[in-house]
Amino acid sequence: MLVEDIDQWIPQRGAMQLLHRVLEADEDHAVAEALIGADGLFVRDGVVPVWIGIEYMAQTIAAWASARGRRRGGGSPRLGLLLGTRRYTAHGEGFACGALLRIEVRCELCGDNGLGLFECDISVDGQPMASATVSVFEPANAGDVLAMGATA
Repeated sequence: MLVEDIDQWIPQRGAMQLLHRVLEADEDHAVAEALIGADGLFVRDGVVPVWIGIEYMAQTIAAWASARGRRRGGGSPRLGLLLGTRRYTAHGEGFACGALLRIEVRCELCGDNGLGLFECDISVDGQPMASATVSVFEPANAGDVLAMGATA
C-alpha cells in the first residue's frame, strides 16, 4: 500500500499536515514518511526540533486509525486527540532539512471507548531518531468533545 493523497488519511491540513505519504497500514501498525522541507512550519535554522517528533507520530497514528476505519466501512479521517506521551527518547537535537523521516507506529492497546496506546519510532536512513509511547483518544463524536472544551 502506498498512499500519495495524504488528505484522505489524516485530518490535518495546510502547514500542520506534516506527513507526505503512508507506506503501510494494517490492523496493528502503520508506516509513513515525512520529508523535512526548508519552508516547513517548525523549521528553525534548518532544523525541526526533535520534540516535534511527537506530532509526526500522532499523525501516523491518525493514518492508522483512518485505515482501520475504512476497513470497517468508515469514511473520511476522524479527529483524534493526543493525550500524552511517555518515555520520549530522542537521538540528536532535531530533524535536518532534506531528511526523509520514516515513522512507524504499532498499536499496543485499542479500547472500544476510543482510547489507544502506541509504540512509535522515527528513523532517518535506518538510524533511530526518536521513540515514544503515545496515548490517544478518538471520541465517537469529536465535535461534542471540542464544544465541551470551548464552554469550560
